[in-house]
Amino acid sequence: MAARDDDDHGDAPEGLNLAVEPPTAEVLEAARLIFAAPCRFFFAAQRLDQLPPPAGIEIAFAGRSNVGKSTLINALTGQNALARASNTPGRTRQLNFFDLGGRLTLVDMPGYGYAQAEKKVKEDWQGLMFEYLRGRPNLRRVALLMDARVEVKESDTAVMELLDKAAVTFQIVVTKADGIKPPALERKLEALGALARKHAAGFPEVLVTSARSGDGIPEARAAFASLI
Repeated sequence: MAARDDDDHGDAPEGLNLAVEPPTAEVLEAARLIFAAPCRFFFAAQRLDQLPPPAGIEIAFAGRSNVGKSTLINALTGQNALARASNTPGRTRQLNFFDLGGRLTLVDMPGYGYAQAEKKVKEDWQGLMFEYLRGRPNLRRVALLMDARVEVKESDTAVMELLDKAAVTFQIVVTKADGIKPPALERKLEALGALARKHAAGFPEVLVTSARSGDGIPEARAAFASLI
């Protein structure tokens, strides 16, 4: 499976020069309808032989522990309690699969990079997670979440390298964007875009979201819906 260069669309803070045009109102509405479909949890896997059969298009959500993966999935689908968000880093230790109207499968991956997480969790990311990434034929993209308020960590770049090796396109999604001022956010987006372009599997467009305010959620829906 090779890394892909799909024609997604997204928005950006004023003044940030990205090559991709913002999605039109029609595209945003079509994406809203896709994500308004019923979404349900249907499978959890802790081992490679437990994975459900590939069906439809999968988008996986990855990031450091407590970066907001579950919260973003809930915001995208408009369901407050669909994916469980935890205040305990390292709690999610399995791949959780959610069916979105039979058209998309959203996969909540375990967090990484938490110093006090059990050794077994870290080993799983190098084992089960990597095998899932490189062997899943219907996995179209990994949304790699980054907290706007936190600097890029060594664990983040290590996962980008892992995604390069697995040949799976990843797209950086900034979370909690309302937590910093616009000038600092713009500088962060420029740096993250440059970082993504250094990786073979990196998608150059950075998505910016805040689940609390709702900013960027329609544009993120449009980017992911375009993979259908």
